[in-house]
Amino acid sequence: MERRVNVWIYTLLSVVAVSLVSLLGAASLSLGEARVRRAAALLVSFAVGALLGDTFIHLVPDIFAPGVRPLAPSLLILGGILLFFVIEKLLRHRHGLFHGQHHPAPERMPELASVNIVGDVLHNFIDGVLIGASYLASPLLGISTTVAVLFHEIPQELGDFGVLVHSGLSVRRALLLNLASASAAIAGSIATLLASTLTGMVVTGVLLPVTAGGFVYIAAADLIPELQHDRSLRGLFVQASLMALGILVMALLALVE
Repeated sequence: MERRVNVWIYTLLSVVAVSLVSLLGAASLSLGEARVRRAAALLVSFAVGALLGDTFIHLVPDIFAPGVRPLAPSLLILGGILLFFVIEKLLRHRHGLFHGQHHPAPERMPELASVNIVGDVLHNFIDGVLIGASYLASPLLGISTTVAVLFHEIPQELGDFGVLVHSGLSVRRALLLNLASASAAIAGSIATLLASTLTGMVVTGVLLPVTAGGFVYIAAADLIPELQHDRSLRGLFVQASLMALGILVMALLALVE
């Protein structure tokens, strides 16, 4: 009973912290667009290392614990990659939520804001599910997943805030809407914890491999291609160093387990 209460406390504190990242948008206004873009690129590099490090240092060893037959978890990890691919593909379909987001016409700015908010709600809900599933497995796994999600969310939320302001919303309204959509992570974590209470740890056995697949997809399909735009040797060195730092942080967290 005490462990269950602690899981709820740790999970909710983590998702609230991740949700509050959305407030960084206001602070970014004073930095200027060029500086924000440079900072976001650095955070993306670190996020790649953190996501992959969390997957292969924390999630995978827990998934393939002694006595676990590898076929089912392997299929679930691959299923997680496929699931995230399908979700993103549907959202970016010509009839989907993200269609037209990257090349909006001036007269469709309100639609751009709506599309961004709905997509962000779905994205943050999934983040909450991932954090909740990780804490169900172990506190350390929950912490490492929260760190990985946090550094992935910082550039994401900065970008979302910029889209909302660009669509014509006031800074105050954009900030409030961004915070509201980020709070969907809380709903995702609560849904996961309630599902685990009702069905037992079987949920964790399914969600952890799917989480691992999702992290691999986010890092490999969404974030790494963004890093490829900088083709300079300096960019290569900085990006590789920050990716290694993200992996190192996850390795250090494993040492204190």
